[in-house]
Amino acid sequence: MSEVRVLVGTRKGAFILSSDGRREKWDVSGPHFAGWEMYHLKGSPADPNRIYASQSSGWFGQLIQRSDDGGKTWNPVGNKFPYEGVPGTHQWYDGTPHPWEFKRVWHLEPSLTDPDTVYAGIEDAALFRSSDGGASWQEISGLRGHGSGPRWQPGAGGMCLHSILLDPGDPQRIFIAISAAGAFRTDDGGATWKPINQGLRSQYIPDPAAEVGHCVHHIAMHPSRPSVLFMQKHWDVMRSDNAGESWHEISGNLPTDFGFAIDVHAHEPDTLYVVPIKSDSEHFPPEGKLRVYRSRSGGNEWEPLTKGLPQSNCYVNVLRDAMAVDQLDQCGVYFGTTGGQVYASANAGDSWTPIVHDLPAVLSVEVQTLP
Repeated sequence: MSEVRVLVGTRKGAFILSSDGRREKWDVSGPHFAGWEMYHLKGSPADPNRIYASQSSGWFGQLIQRSDDGGKTWNPVGNKFPYEGVPGTHQWYDGTPHPWEFKRVWHLEPSLTDPDTVYAGIEDAALFRSSDGGASWQEISGLRGHGSGPRWQPGAGGMCLHSILLDPGDPQRIFIAISAAGAFRTDDGGATWKPINQGLRSQYIPDPAAEVGHCVHHIAMHPSRPSVLFMQKHWDVMRSDNAGESWHEISGNLPTDFGFAIDVHAHEPDTLYVVPIKSDSEHFPPEGKLRVYRSRSGGNEWEPLTKGLPQSNCYVNVLRDAMAVDQLDQCGVYFGTTGGQVYASANAGDSWTPIVHDLPAVLSVEVQTLP
């Protein structure tokens, strides 16, 4: 029987939740790296035993951890990114030196085919790649060299590159998203990049339809349709049917179109999940009711999923990397909250159960489906 491994990053450590294919009883391992901010953990699609983790501390800086045995043991790798503490090695987008600052790794995206290759999304916004299991890192410098750079601005959480999507049919194509700059695509492995924000509108910037400057919270795709993208923006849920060349709104009947997380059903490319949040100033569910919304039509028509979720006095948030799906035949959906709960649905969202609670605030949730 298959096994499911849920990788949870929190404000004060990492946790690994394991279950068999029934997903009824869960074993909890952790906290790993107790007291450290674990911004993101993700397993390699090419090796079920390989997991990468972003470990951060205001005192000790940024570390990358790697496990080669499914999280039982860990090895620090790449503890010194090549640009740390070296003034002048990078320039700002207009050519002036020094303003760019490395702060943390927000997102790790392992290669679909090579367990030793992994991408890292950075704050301040930049994209790095390692081809030796995280031991050394090289910047994919074409992104920060894009001429729109001077118009990028930090969102409330910083100027972070937080989403990385790898096209399973084209290894040269990568999609990324930056808060608050927008979404970008490369078709040549990172040498050049194109802003893909046509159709986005943001009322809080000087030009609401600008080429860049939009606060994108998360992007998602189904691997069977890599040209169809879904986006949770600062406001608006969006869809692109042409690899980001243009976007249209699919917020439909959602109670609010503000939120952070968005994901796609493992086997149904038109089934989407979002967690509406009241507003950009009130980061909790509308009416204090925690509801996941599902669309089975690729957007516009949404249904609330509430069975097993608190429907009163709930004031948690669900962050951008805190939702994931498994690959089992009956697709499982998982999300974590800033209140320290991780909820799971073994029936594509029809009902939910808290598989663990009282954790530190959850920053990220990823899932490995093991044979």
